Amino acid sequence: MIFSEILIRWYSNNKRELPWRQTKNPYCIWLSEIILQQTQVNQGLPYYISFIEKFPSVFDLARADESDVLKLWQGLGYYSRARNLHTAAKYIVKELKGAFPNNYKDLLKLKGVGDYTASAIASICFNEVAAVVDGNVYRVLSRYFGIDTPINSSKGAKEFKALAQELIDKKKPADFNQAIMEFGAMQCKPQNPDCNVCPFNKGCMAFNKNIINELPVKIKSAKAKNKYFNFLVFISEDGKTVLEKRKGKGIWQNLYQFPLIETKTNVDINTLKPLIKEHNLIKGMSFKLALYNKDVVVHKLSHQHLHTKFWIVNVNRLLDQGISTNEIHHYAVPILIGNFIEAFNF
Repeated sequence: MIFSEILIRWYSNNKRELPWRQTKNPYCIWLSEIILQQTQVNQGLPYYISFIEKFPSVFDLARADESDVLKLWQGLGYYSRARNLHTAAKYIVKELKGAFPNNYKDLLKLKGVGDYTASAIASICFNEVAAVVDGNVYRVLSRYFGIDTPINSSKGAKEFKALAQELIDKKKPADFNQAIMEFGAMQCKPQNPDCNVCPFNKGCMAFNKNIINELPVKIKSAKAKNKYFNFLVFISEDGKTVLEKRKGKGIWQNLYQFPLIETKTNVDINTLKPLIKEHNLIKGMSFKLALYNKDVVVHKLSHQHLHTKFWIVNVNRLLDQGISTNEIHHYAVPILIGNFIEAFNF
């Protein structure tokens, strides 16, 4: 029995029942694939359901305010994906009259859609023979064939894509793609896979050479930079606080946060006080300052670690930009800020 037949048979017996597997609607498949990029199914499923309920069609998503899309995305991270999702929806509605691209080449034209997502949509919705290659696929193929080419290199990307394209079932591309991703997620797991019950164990190079934990190979990324964030949580006597919208192309673009003072190292209250006095929200007013979190919160992003302190700044009044603390839950914020808001219990 050939590789694809074994894989699809395993899939038919072991696949999870998921809502996006009950449809060929490209909008639903696209939405699920964007949400599930670097997100496990159990985390992504509630987001998918919420998006479908709030925006049941691409027209609904295109009409939405970006702030509503970002708020619904809150907690998933990689907020650029949500912005790209919204941009692509508006493009489909405005330029394509709501008709979803029906082939791999045209799907690649959508903002935020790369090889993997285009292949998934093209195969699942339109039966195009386009092999997907994601983290699960890299792991399955590298282990079974004993390939040690780094998966995050240009050579590796080409090599694994070509191999997946060679293996894909030409008559059942949708089943094959979903099967190999599911197999990597459930059977050929990153840690402690149960190789004894694996249908591929007789021919698996990694299993037979006892190098399961060595594959796939990945080039180590550059060391993350350390940044030191001091968020100023203003609280006025009339129950107001301040949130600011982040600008520019950096992290958390268009999300809201408390006023921020970034320092070169961790600072104490005596070092921070003079910096707050210079802040335009104070402008000579008296204030009381207290550190909320005794332990620094380290929020790890892909290329930087944010060493974070939340400082409570009590003032008599705030300027016009103050908002009621009762409204704070309506704003789209990074998960770091969201966790604080929940803990502080405004």
